[in-house]
Amino acid sequence: MVKQFLLIFLIFSLCGFSQKPIENTLPPFESFQNGEWFQLRLHYGPFNASYASFSLESDSLNNKAVYHAKGFGETTGIAKWFFKVEDYYESYFDQKTGLPYKFIRDINEGGYTKNVEIDFDHGKATAIVNDIKRDTIKEFSIEKGVQDLISCFYYLRKFYPKKGVKINDSFDINMFFDNENYVFKLKFLGIETIRSKFGRIKCMKFRPLVQSGRVFEEQESVTLWVSEDKNRLPIRLQADILVGSIKADLENFKNLKYPFEILLD
Repeated sequence: MVKQFLLIFLIFSLCGFSQKPIENTLPPFESFQNGEWFQLRLHYGPFNASYASFSLESDSLNNKAVYHAKGFGETTGIAKWFFKVEDYYESYFDQKTGLPYKFIRDINEGGYTKNVEIDFDHGKATAIVNDIKRDTIKEFSIEKGVQDLISCFYYLRKFYPKKGVKINDSFDINMFFDNENYVFKLKFLGIETIRSKFGRIKCMKFRPLVQSGRVFEEQESVTLWVSEDKNRLPIRLQADILVGSIKADLENFKNLKYPFEILLD
């Protein structure tokens, strides 16, 4: 359960998939910067289940200016005794286009381990997957504008349309994960003000389509709230699962590009 929810916050790897990606035609909006860091606290009822943190640094890869994003998730407290999770994710993506060049996944989930590096060649439309644990290297075809599990999150913050979006509008993004091409679908539900540990925050509300029957009650059991300010920061995620519900809240942050907007009571 904890493992599945961590992956949701690492850009919804359990999402259901639609048929056709939507091309983005609006100019980019930089909602993040070098040095940004934030942490999410995942809890099940009154119990802390785990933490997930994300950091971003300017870097270079093969003489290209990139952002180096890191995601780390781990179980804590009582949950750690039942199911230990230590997941590391990294992505190197282009500072202008948002396209990923390299993705790293090094995980330990209750004894299940995986260590994979993926190199993307968008010119050749290929992904070279190096499975370090199995000592295998394979080449796969990729779709145009494909994103990895981490770069997808920053791509959404950079390119998602800020004006003219209507309630129940949805959009799709090509993704490559676990040797497969997918299309990630997300639906906009409107604007909602929610209470957080920092105060009342005006949020955009989204719903990804997830696979029902494995962990979640139905196809639309996951809801995500993202701050409507210029940072586009995830504030809360709630998932109704087969044995209750899990919630994740923004716990800490630093080095945001813009002031974090909190509504006065």
